[in-house]
Amino acid sequence: MEILSNYSLKQFNTFGLEVQSDFYCTVTSIEDIKALISRPEIANQNKLVLGGGSNMLFKGNFKGITIHNCIDGITNVSHDNDYVLVSAGGGVNWHSFVMHCVDHGYGGIENLSLIPGCVGAAPIQNIGAYGVEIKDTFYQLTAMSLSDGSIQLFNADQCRFGYRDSIFKHEGKNKYIITEVTFRLTKRPVINKSYGAITSQLELMGITNPTIKDISNAVIEIRQSKLPDPKVIGNAGSFFKNPEIPLSQFEDLQRQFPDVVGYKTHDTLMKVAAGWLIEKSGWKGKRIGNTGMHEKQALVLVNYGNATGNELIEHAKRVQSSVKEKFNIELEMEVNII
Repeated sequence: MEILSNYSLKQFNTFGLEVQSDFYCTVTSIEDIKALISRPEIANQNKLVLGGGSNMLFKGNFKGITIHNCIDGITNVSHDNDYVLVSAGGGVNWHSFVMHCVDHGYGGIENLSLIPGCVGAAPIQNIGAYGVEIKDTFYQLTAMSLSDGSIQLFNADQCRFGYRDSIFKHEGKNKYIITEVTFRLTKRPVINKSYGAITSQLELMGITNPTIKDISNAVIEIRQSKLPDPKVIGNAGSFFKNPEIPLSQFEDLQRQFPDVVGYKTHDTLMKVAAGWLIEKSGWKGKRIGNTGMHEKQALVLVNYGNATGNELIEHAKRVQSSVKEKFNIELEMEVNII
């Protein structure tokens, strides 16, 4: 295990920002983490746990040590006739894990295909797409305290999952490194094609009786057609959360804009598509300097090559202000600002 100084994180953040960390270290086991945090020169350093770097925006260089979670491995913990518990190391690529499960016929996360990042970061964000969230199949996770090396198990209730939210974005923030996550998946998959985009894609593919593999393939096609590849243009996927507003406010909005996109989350609440709000505010495909909202998906903030983190944040604030002025709706950033 080697600790590197003044290390570039450009290849480890999907915005492609040229930032450095005072120190950088790769860990591949619990033993590595314990050895690292026990070093006196590391104990008082600010610590940043890095996975795939797909949900973070650096304002500048990181003053502290970046710990790159590369803990690997996928194992079946237990199973019965209907369900299987599958565990994956925190550093396992999320899409690779989904493909592993799909290939083995384990259902429940196929709608989450091609989401960037690693398994360890998935519960932090409670990642979700096309009618499915991590919390739907989550069983438990193992986390290590970055202060004293103690191990703690978190079940779903303890994780306090919410919309793109968990305890690890609040009082647990920057306190743990997630070493393993276990999911309860079904051997008798129930196909979830509730989102219209999946149904339309399946029709294009000529599939009427889809398997979980078909659902996965459809989701991959949709994502590749709508979302830019970070290897080509810097981005972190969806930059803003879909805001939740009172039903009465949504009905007022619908009278003025009949094409508004939203769905009910509660008897008195509606979730509005942030991408629709941004597009209607005139930002889709609009570029200012080195930043802009993507031409095919208004929800995606992009770096056209030379933007700084602060430039990207300023553009996001312009979009927030515009949406607030036009619709009286607050957009909340989904990406972690560092």
